[in-house]
Amino acid sequence: MASHEIEIKSLYKIFGPNGRDYVEQVKNGLGKAELNEKYGHVLGLQDINILMPAGGVMVVMGLSGSGKSTLIRHINRLIEPTSGEVLYDGVDVCKMNENDLREFRRHKTAMVFQKFALLPHRTVIENTIYGLEIQGVPDSESRIRARGWIERVGLSGFENHYPNQLSGGMQQRVGLARALTNDADILLMDEAYSALDPLIRVDMQTVLLDLQKELKKTVVFITHDLDEALRLGDKIAILRDGKVVQQGTGQEIVLKPADDYITAFVKEVNRGRVINVETIMTPISGNPDGPPIVRGTVLESAARLLTAAGQSAGHVVDENGRTMGRISLENIITAMVTPTSHEEPAQAA
Repeated sequence: MASHEIEIKSLYKIFGPNGRDYVEQVKNGLGKAELNEKYGHVLGLQDINILMPAGGVMVVMGLSGSGKSTLIRHINRLIEPTSGEVLYDGVDVCKMNENDLREFRRHKTAMVFQKFALLPHRTVIENTIYGLEIQGVPDSESRIRARGWIERVGLSGFENHYPNQLSGGMQQRVGLARALTNDADILLMDEAYSALDPLIRVDMQTVLLDLQKELKKTVVFITHDLDEALRLGDKIAILRDGKVVQQGTGQEIVLKPADDYITAFVKEVNRGRVINVETIMTPISGNPDGPPIVRGTVLESAARLLTAAGQSAGHVVDENGRTMGRISLENIITAMVTPTSHEEPAQAA
């Protein structure tokens, strides 16, 4: 049974005419600066190992030059790897022949770009059906499918408008509709919302999250913005200089940053929008008090719920209503301003 997960194993990308000649040296400690200075080659990616969840949102983030856009382009092999594997349903994309790769790109993947990549001479609906035209889908069927997705992304009535008649946010909705119309398993989004104004960006994040609840695509989302990563990502990988510095859930990264680099990223994060109630709940003795709060609820939402109920504490329940623990406003406030850790205190010598 197809799982639609993506597994990247021991992936290296060295830009230059003889990149393969230097893979072993990089494995043995040759650094990025030395590789460039001595041999005139650029280290793009180094030993990338990531399992991207099927039906989930995998966010790859990092600053400019970290290798995140290079990485996403390996998934549909727009960039050829120097070494390593990119597995989709157990098949190595890097070893596909020309015909299989063409079919994989047409039917299994769709991309949404930062600069929208719309064809200016085509209307909204004509842009939306572009991928289906390439697949050879009849025009009548293509337009029915396209109109459905145009409506889903909130652009009904704009089918016959041209890109230059639309705002940036509307153009990006067209790009999303085009990608979804292809009905691909994998949605690749390379800095898709980076060019948008902040409010429009948040709106587009909401659109994606709402659609993803239903569609369960395998989404790979590239961003340099940690707040965006934390809001969208089921799992996050942070890159620096072509290497994965840390990967895990948003909670894991915020609560246990791997090094000073990650710590600098997460220090300004609003913990109340990241940490879930079960992370800080305490055991219950006696009957549960206060309103039930479903696990997975973030602290900020839990605080609002307790305040609205006029209660200082509540109890955490699972999806079936079973009590898991107790949480109080005092616990919430402390966790929102102070790093939370599950680490055991050091034992006295």
